[in-house]
Amino acid sequence: MAEYDYVIVGAGSAGCVLANRLTAAGRHRVLLLEAGGSDRSPWIQVPIGYGRTFAHPRYNWMYEAEPDPTLANRRAYWPRGKVLGGSSAINAMVYVRGQPADFDDWRAAGNPGWAWSEVLPYFKKLEDHVWGADEFHGAGGPVHVADVSAQVHPLCETFITTCGNLRIRRTRDFNGADFEAAGLWQLTVRNGIRVSAASAYLRPALRRHNLEVQTHAHATRVLFEAGTASRRAQR
Repeated sequence: MAEYDYVIVGAGSAGCVLANRLTAAGRHRVLLLEAGGSDRSPWIQVPIGYGRTFAHPRYNWMYEAEPDPTLANRRAYWPRGKVLGGSSAINAMVYVRGQPADFDDWRAAGNPGWAWSEVLPYFKKLEDHVWGADEFHGAGGPVHVADVSAQVHPLCETFITTCGNLRIRRTRDFNGADFEAAGLWQLTVRNGIRVSAASAYLRPALRRHNLEVQTHAHATRVLFEAGTASRRAQR
């Protein structure tokens, strides 16, 4: 059996980034396991395809929550990606960060490094924003962020204008200074193609000799032998 310095379970948003980072220096051998398959399907690459992958068992775990007594015991549907790129390969590509106050609350609760001022540089680092670098955005990163305001339906402007009539202010950027407002989303799309964690982080790393990716490899548990983790997978 081959040996690796690191075994990553799941090629989702976190797994793809981790595989890229751990193999960058060339010192470590890394195995990345993914229960799903390839993300090369047109339904994943073409943005409108998320309407199909939203309920497609090939690409989606299609989880359901437990019955909620406050909703007449209905079950909420929780789509989660089962494919290279994970949920970043099947989501609606909306690019929006958490609220700054949430990060500051985490820091205040005793989590060093999680204040908004501390995480913002990492958000900027991942971006290749169409507007370029500024106080809130970065340029040259792996994730392209697009402005689609010139391509949306005129009804969008009607909606935002109506919000203004209700004293809800307009924002150009939910990821900027005005995040409690009405406006248009930015999308993780480049030249009409989805930008996922797989395309942004994993694809460049696949050229490295020290990274191996196994798809359709469902990890069921982690075994420890003499203090070292080994793996068992169902293929």
